[in-house]
Amino acid sequence: MDRTAAGSILGTVGGTPLVELHRLLPGFDGRVFAKIEGFNPGGSIKDRTAVSMVLDRIRSGEIDPARSVVVESSSGNLAVGIAQLCRYHGIRFICVVDAKTSRQNLAILRAYGAEIDEVTEPDPRTGEFLERRLERVRRLVAAIPHAFWPNQYANPLNPAAHEHTMREIAQALDGRVDYLFCATSTTGTLQGCARYARANGLGTTLVAVDAVGSVLFGDGGPVRRLIPGHGASVRPALFDPAAADRVVHVTDLDCVVGCRRLVGSEAVLAGGSSGAVVAALQQIRDEIPDGATCVLVFPDRGDRYLDTIYDDLWVSERFGEVSQLWKPELPVPSS
Repeated sequence: MDRTAAGSILGTVGGTPLVELHRLLPGFDGRVFAKIEGFNPGGSIKDRTAVSMVLDRIRSGEIDPARSVVVESSSGNLAVGIAQLCRYHGIRFICVVDAKTSRQNLAILRAYGAEIDEVTEPDPRTGEFLERRLERVRRLVAAIPHAFWPNQYANPLNPAAHEHTMREIAQALDGRVDYLFCATSTTGTLQGCARYARANGLGTTLVAVDAVGSVLFGDGGPVRRLIPGHGASVRPALFDPAAADRVVHVTDLDCVVGCRRLVGSEAVLAGGSSGAVVAALQQIRDEIPDGATCVLVFPDRGDRYLDTIYDDLWVSERFGEVSQLWKPELPVPSS
């Protein structure tokens, strides 16, 4: 029996819903859709990446469940996707995380049986953890027999997974996708969607949503970032600036406001990088032609951000009293 059969939990990866957002942008003369990747079994778009990078290696025999050890660097979502896959196949998984990884994600990883190796000191030059995590992965892979590093930052199977993501979007909209907004980190989603769109003549404008302080499409110095999931402190080997037709930079506060507006208007509880793409659409809405169809890729759910983005105290301690940025104005009482 093939344990990778479609009837398993892994067979539910992909095929996520595309929903129309009617209330998000009042007065916007176009249509806005969201590809809600939180419906994947591990809760994020990274389930697609995990399956693409690891499952075929199991089928080919390159990864042997009896002796192989999967080692990967991840701040959250990819770790969960790989942990679920490895738990299903009985493969040892070591995940290199850092101090920004949420307690909830760590608990999920432990529930799947993953071994956690935490990097506690950031890179002294950038103040970020990614370079240190990658150094740790390299040391582990060199020291552990039969170690396999999927390496989401350089593996071409990362963007290949998201050609399928774009195909699902295009098929649902009969090819009418005028703008696609993607948060960028490894840039796998952006590149895979761009390849499909261009190969099939869709004429889609690919909007890369990057973080202020990121080295991906940024031209300034590093800025300390609080919201994980988009932006990067190290430019990945996969990086191709030509994948983006347009780049929009957003701040941590923009992400918070985007998330809060989204749940307030559409009852969609989404993660920080989803708030980033909402904020990006808001930034350039006046540049988008009337009647355009826009698609926002929402990478994950918001339940892993309940103690940060959706916690009023956490927000006020870091940004001050900013709730007026997302709360609707109260009606003026009649005299």
